[in-house]
Amino acid sequence: MATVRRALLLLAILGAFGVPLAHAQEPPPPLVPNNVTVAGVMIGGLTADEARAAVRASFRRPLVLAFPGHRREAQPGAFGATVDVPAAIAAAMAAAPGAALELPVRFDRRELRRSVHRLARAWSRPAVDSTVRLRGLRPYVTKAHKGFRMREFPARMSIRRTLAAHERGPLWLPRRVLRPDVNRRNFGPVVVIRRGSHGLYLYRGSRFRRSFPVAVGTAQYPTPLGHFRIVTMQRNPWWYPPDADWAAGATPIPPGPGNPLGTRWMGLSVGGVGIHGTPDAASIGYSASHGCIRMRIADAEWLFERVRVGTHVFIVSA
Repeated sequence: MATVRRALLLLAILGAFGVPLAHAQEPPPPLVPNNVTVAGVMIGGLTADEARAAVRASFRRPLVLAFPGHRREAQPGAFGATVDVPAAIAAAMAAAPGAALELPVRFDRRELRRSVHRLARAWSRPAVDSTVRLRGLRPYVTKAHKGFRMREFPARMSIRRTLAAHERGPLWLPRRVLRPDVNRRNFGPVVVIRRGSHGLYLYRGSRFRRSFPVAVGTAQYPTPLGHFRIVTMQRNPWWYPPDADWAAGATPIPPGPGNPLGTRWMGLSVGGVGIHGTPDAASIGYSASHGCIRMRIADAEWLFERVRVGTHVFIVSA
């Protein structure tokens, strides 16, 4: 008993001189009830700060977007998506164990529209038609490519639904396929004129069809070399004298047997030069014209029915 009294007296003296007896222990922070989830994120047993960090990290996961030839990760905020994490955690702290709480997503419509429009401009691409070039002395038709145009309104709705469901893709954005108008299968006629060997070769795309002997320009008035198009086609044409020394004093000639253009004219995209028939069949196979390509009248009539305005014409020196 004496020992107990001495101990009590000592404690009283220490207390009187302001000596702290012991540090009081702080109560532990409150925890989210067990097995509570917010938008599928398990936060049961976490503190409020830990739960907020976990839900924010989950929401900030990037959305993976896909489009033909493109793939990109983007933060939800880039599409104007936001969530109220503090309110969700407050509800979770008061929830019953095992509760599954939602996390509503709000959208800034203008920001969503702007972001999708920027994607559409960057990722959409037009269809590419086949075209033609010479490979050696033969036409080579390039491969056509389909294009894609992003469908912006359905794309916005897809992004909204995906983010609202707290999914992250990959999300293939809606698109419209653009088909090329011209491809290897439907490519039209191509004419190759070999000036040096006085031959005209007709192709359907890259496929050879038929050849003809022709007359071309003289050394003084050579047929031009290059890649041209047929720009005008006339049946039974008039001949009008060009503005050239060799035609000085000539007058127009109406259609008929003596017309120097024969019965068909296929004018090229180079001034005053065309493919035409000629009543002077003896000139075929020679360099005898003032720059035009002469054909026998029957041959010119046959060719006229198988070409069109826009037909590619290559004139080479071979």
